Order: sequence, then C-alpha cells, then structure tokens
Amino acid sequence: MTALATDQFTFRPLDPGSDAGLVHGWVTHPKAAFWLMGDASPADVEREYRSIAAAEHHDAFIGLHRGVPAFLMERYDPAHVELKGLYEAEPGDVGMHFLVAPADTPVHGFTRAVITAVMTELFADPATRRVVVEPDVRNEAVHALNRAVGFETVREIQKPEKTACLSICTRAVFEGGRR
Repeated sequence: MTALATDQFTFRPLDPGSDAGLVHGWVTHPKAAFWLMGDASPADVEREYRSIAAAEHHDAFIGLHRGVPAFLMERYDPAHVELKGLYEAEPGDVGMHFLVAPADTPVHGFTRAVITAVMTELFADPATRRVVVEPDVRNEAVHALNRAVGFETVREIQKPEKTACLSICTRAVFEGGRR
C-alpha cells in the first residue's frame, strides 16, 4: 500500500482560470452525478469556482497524488455555507466535499486513500474539531467511505437540491484509528 500512503498526497488552492478545464472534466463525468454539474459548461465551472474563491467561508483545492492532479476538495464553514440553519453548528466544525478524478485505470483503494488524506489535511488545523458532510442519501459509495474514516450519520436533512445524509466525524474518532 506504499503507493497510496497519505504522504503522497498534497493540496494546492484551485485556480479558477487555469483549473476550470481540468475540473470541468471531473464534475461533468457520469461518476460525478451527485455533484449536479453534469450539464455545466467550462464557463459555468469557472464561474462556480470563481465564486467559491471569492467567498469568505468556502475554499476549493486541487489534490495531487505524487504531484499529479487527482482530486478536488472543498472546505467550507457549515455555519455559513451549505448547512446554515439546517443543523446546530459548533465551534471547530468544518464542512467538506471531495471528488476523485475519473481514471482510465482505477487503482484499488485509491478513493479511500484520498478521503483519508482529505481528513488528515482538515484535521491538521488544530481549530478543526469535527468534519461535517451532507452527501445525497442515495450515494451509497460515499456513505461507505465516510463510515470507513469515522463519520457517523446524524440524520437526514432536506436541502434545496437534495435529501442529504448529515454526518459528522470528530477528531477523536478519526485519530482513534477507525481508518
């Protein structure tokens, strides 16, 4: 599993101008259906990520594996973005989305290694106490990944675009080795 060690992953801020074409191919791929951007044009994707880059409580990053762009990570403050008013946010809560780039030759365990690297990156900030996610209730694959790194389902919530599965992972559970 050396090839999938989390130290092989790095993060850089997404640049909407130069990364929009790359990210467009990821978010419009059929495997990214739950991102709800299947019909987005490259200009739509650039506009979306320019909006995120300008936002006070939302950031986007390109995740690299051995220096090659391989996934997208978004970090947000759930008290202000995505979950505002839908749950009781606590100090130290961080919201997260991640998307692994489509691959011609899938690598067994890669997506799990990515979510582990994402969680490690989020918890690297000592202010982060909990990571909060809100995937579509129908996204069984991501629910399994979330459970594998320590997320526990709180409840279903209704968002404008979907019925979501509000789930939380505490620092203690993640660092406790439920990976």
